[in-house]
Amino acid sequence: MKHCPEVGFARSRVTLRQGATLAALIAAALMTAWSFTTPAEAQVVALVNGEPITALDIAQRQKLTEISSHKPQPRQEALDELIDQKLKLQIARHYVIDITDKDVESAFDGMSRHAGLTPVQFSQALSQAGISVDALKIKIRAEIGWGAIVRGKFQASLQVGEKDVLAAMQARKKDDKPDVAYLYTLRQILLIAPRGVPDSFLEGRRHEAEGLRTQFQSCPEGIPIARALKDVAVRGAITRTSTDIPVQQRQVLDGTAVGHLTPPEVTQLGVEMFAVCAKQETHGDGTETHEVRDQLSSQRYEAQAKRYLQELRRAAMIEIR
Repeated sequence: MKHCPEVGFARSRVTLRQGATLAALIAAALMTAWSFTTPAEAQVVALVNGEPITALDIAQRQKLTEISSHKPQPRQEALDELIDQKLKLQIARHYVIDITDKDVESAFDGMSRHAGLTPVQFSQALSQAGISVDALKIKIRAEIGWGAIVRGKFQASLQVGEKDVLAAMQARKKDDKPDVAYLYTLRQILLIAPRGVPDSFLEGRRHEAEGLRTQFQSCPEGIPIARALKDVAVRGAITRTSTDIPVQQRQVLDGTAVGHLTPPEVTQLGVEMFAVCAKQETHGDGTETHEVRDQLSSQRYEAQAKRYLQELRRAAMIEIR
């Protein structure tokens, strides 16, 4: 493991004027830090192998979780996540895992696109919600490094063989049905709601969404109706196969007739629905096999990652204050 040499100023000569300037800059930096971080927020609440976790770190994680799950996060759960994050970053440094800024930015950009925003807009939305963009990027960095370590260190145990797939498929006890998948053509419709608006405003937007669902009978006729509403964004058409969609969302799409809208869902940007503009059945493409293989691979990864993280916790020096 490589250690970065400490930077010293013993060999440099600093004039009185330079020293005064340096002192002024340091003082300004401290005053800026103080203006954004209160003593309570700066309080160290835990040490993980000597590295601190502050009350501000916990508050940031709780905000980040709440904005993504729409549910408040208990303090202990946030602290446990941050302890795990510290351990993941530390083990990545131990194995000298190269997590580049480009990797982090690429993942951040992907999150932005998923939210229907540019990276700049996504950053601004996070800042307006009181969430540090840097805190999110640290979390991304930890997960990238952790995934590389688990998949590299336990590669053999994560392999899914054909026998495993066949056994899992037989365990499902399905009838002899053709291997079927669906190709969806979707249009995202978002009734925009600024952050921090009262619940009554969101409820009003939800009622508008339900009204639009009643009128929406086909994409060619319904899209113009949606665009005529105030503060509504209609995204371009996207295609998704059923195997690329999480099970819960797939069930929603399966229950939505072609030419109609999915039930409205409140997100961090407003009230969201999807228009199912087309649904095409495809056969014989190994959909079930791919689905089972992916499921087994994910289960093995999660189980191995959990065991390894527990091992790191047992070996770590964790001090809760």
